[in-house]
Amino acid sequence: MKIVFFGDSITDCERDRNDEKSLGNGYVKILADKLLPIYPDTDIELINKGVSGNEVCDLLARVQRDVIDLKPDAAVIMIGINNTIHKFKYGKELNFNQFESDLTELIKKLKEAGIVVIFLEPFLLPAPDKLSMRKLFAEELAVIDKVAGKLADEFVPYDEMLNGIAQTIPYTEYSEDGVHPTHRCSRLIADTAIKAIRKHLL
Repeated sequence: MKIVFFGDSITDCERDRNDEKSLGNGYVKILADKLLPIYPDTDIELINKGVSGNEVCDLLARVQRDVIDLKPDAAVIMIGINNTIHKFKYGKELNFNQFESDLTELIKKLKEAGIVVIFLEPFLLPAPDKLSMRKLFAEELAVIDKVAGKLADEFVPYDEMLNGIAQTIPYTEYSEDGVHPTHRCSRLIADTAIKAIRKHLL
């Protein structure tokens, strides 16, 4: 079974662009180290195609080359946080109609190619400099949850889960900047994503 991981820096995690087997140092690598020993007699190939800074439109632009052309059985996607960050950081427009259209087309292209889509919801934790982003991100999440929750084969929610944990444990245990996961958070993402992936292992 071939699985492509597709997303932004949370997926990328410093993977070596010159090495197709490089999984980076984040949740994808942790997931691989946990999943492969469980199925020693199953041919499982994991490919990391995350690119730091990507938005939904960037994934749509490269989905044919970086996912569909590889003929995977499944695609694991986490995307969306940069659409909010780039609005605040660079003043880039976040048009929700276009965002919804791009996300819908992205998932539909994968599904039409016969690829199982496992969507991992993006999250934003309450770092002081990110609090002003919460309202816009909540609006974006509503679109993500509506589209991916309907179209993806599996949808794994993280935002409410992690913000709930942050009520009793300092958010910095899971993300120092509110966006990029710590090793502890990456383990949580890997553990929950594995449960969704295992439902579709061939």
